[in-house]
Amino acid sequence: MAEKTLKSIAITLNGEPHALEREISVMQLVESLKVKLSRVAVELNREVVPKANYEDTIIRAGDVIEVINFVGGG
Repeated sequence: MAEKTLKSIAITLNGEPHALEREISVMQLVESLKVKLSRVAVELNREVVPKANYEDTIIRAGDVIEVINFVGGG
């Protein structure tokens, strides 16, 4: 019987090593972080990802992602 090998992909998320189970979209990452879509900006490999492209932009091994969560206050 063949052994099922679980491989994760390594990325850098907000300056820290992070593992994903598989390649995912930017939208899936944002949802997994449980942040409000309207209050977040995402940079992938030093390029800002437009919100309209979150569903179609895939995060792959070695990518560097910065997720900026805007917080109101006064």
